Amino acid sequence: MNKICVIIPAFNAEATLANVIQGVSKYIEKKNIIIVDDGSSDATFEIAKKNDGVVLKNPTNEGKGFSLKKGYLYAIKNNFQAVICLDADMQHTPDDIPLFLDCYNKSNVDFILGNRMFDVSSMPWDRQFSNQTTSLIITLFTGQRIRDSQSGFRLIKTHVLRKIKLVSNRYETESELLVKALKSKYKFAHVPIKTIYNDQPSHINRLIDTWRFVRIVVLSLLN
Repeated sequence: MNKICVIIPAFNAEATLANVIQGVSKYIEKKNIIIVDDGSSDATFEIAKKNDGVVLKNPTNEGKGFSLKKGYLYAIKNNFQAVICLDADMQHTPDDIPLFLDCYNKSNVDFILGNRMFDVSSMPWDRQFSNQTTSLIITLFTGQRIRDSQSGFRLIKTHVLRKIKLVSNRYETESELLVKALKSKYKFAHVPIKTIYNDQPSHINRLIDTWRFVRIVVLSLLN
């Protein structure tokens, strides 16, 4: 049985994707790297195809959550035990993957969340605000301390993904999964990760996406 795969959702990531793949392949076999191209208009798909792993493609831009769900489904169908998710823009350094693998091998947790909040000196203020807002809401309503609810760098066991039904398709999907996993009493851990804020353009609309985060978190808590 396959053990762990890596899912990389990618949208117009031609400038960084090759470096991400190269970094990930130091720790995970290329055949277990799953790239989901979210309808990119640049060379993202062509760069992904040069990888020896799996390339999935959305014909049009459907959203990060939609791409993640496509990757989750592939991992489930191919009997992986866990998935590691990270972004294609090099804000997550693949050299932090061993932290997740070590925690996975030494503990019995179901969900490992990368925590950027131990050092926010380089994090833009609007990201700090939106993250602290959703993290506080989740902590208050679930009773479990969550330090970085919006971190996309995470490891999830596939038995969790089999059980949880996700309804959102954009950036808020990660918060939806987190809340529903907490409500289902799955075991959590945090690992400290580094985040690099480079010159790559962000596809997040801070006002709209923060509202989506809050909305999906509240709906997930109430349902």
